[in-house]
Amino acid sequence: MTKLYLEPSEIFEYSAEKGKVKANANLIYKIILGFLGGAFISVGYLAYIRVAGTFPHEWGGFGTFVGACVFPVGLICILIGGGELITSNMMAVGAACLSKKIAFSKLLNNYVIITLANVVGGLFVAYFFGHIVGLTEGDVIQKTIHTAESKVFSTPLQMIVSGIGCNWLVSMGAWLCFCAKDVIGKILGTWFPVMTFVAIGFQHVVANMFVIPAAMFAGANITLVQFLTNMLFVWIGNAIGGIGLVASFYYFAYYKYKSKDNSK
Repeated sequence: MTKLYLEPSEIFEYSAEKGKVKANANLIYKIILGFLGGAFISVGYLAYIRVAGTFPHEWGGFGTFVGACVFPVGLICILIGGGELITSNMMAVGAACLSKKIAFSKLLNNYVIITLANVVGGLFVAYFFGHIVGLTEGDVIQKTIHTAESKVFSTPLQMIVSGIGCNWLVSMGAWLCFCAKDVIGKILGTWFPVMTFVAIGFQHVVANMFVIPAAMFAGANITLVQFLTNMLFVWIGNAIGGIGLVASFYYFAYYKYKSKDNSK
């Protein structure tokens, strides 16, 4: 009987192969799918804002929880439908580099291009859907601005640590998606970790590429320097979470020492 899932050691091999394909893809592929990745995550966050922002304050964290339940649609669209997201690439391309399937220069190239393409996708959704259509303004403008301000007014250390927690869970969402061989399993594997990071309130660099500009378009007192500073420190935290807590840990657990044992 064929297994419907991969074992953890097999997931690392699969992730590294996926990372190799991502790193060796052509520029057009990276730009188009990077744009889609930024846009899909932004649509997921837009759904979060629309849902959580309409709950009465007296309901406490229940509105945040329900909003967190709809956010994972963004990563599901990316992992199943097609898209490139810098945070999941930090894990997959990182795994490919650690296992020497690609050169470090290929990793840097992928990270830079996908990050920039994600920014364009995030700004597209923030401006056209959020501002022009008004979906991040009107009844939910306070939620949009409050969410963005809570991110940019954090200290650099808070941004980094929050980013670590975020991409630990996002990368695990991609990891569990890779584990499953059926669509339902991939959706459930992605949904739970991503829902959890949103409910907690961790910072995701691509989600911030949407919500902070959306708040700026809505008139929030946030400067470009504050936005770029947040991008830098949250990106660093996300990289530590994806490369350090997922790709590196599983590399040492399932690949490096296993390879040494096999060679003996």
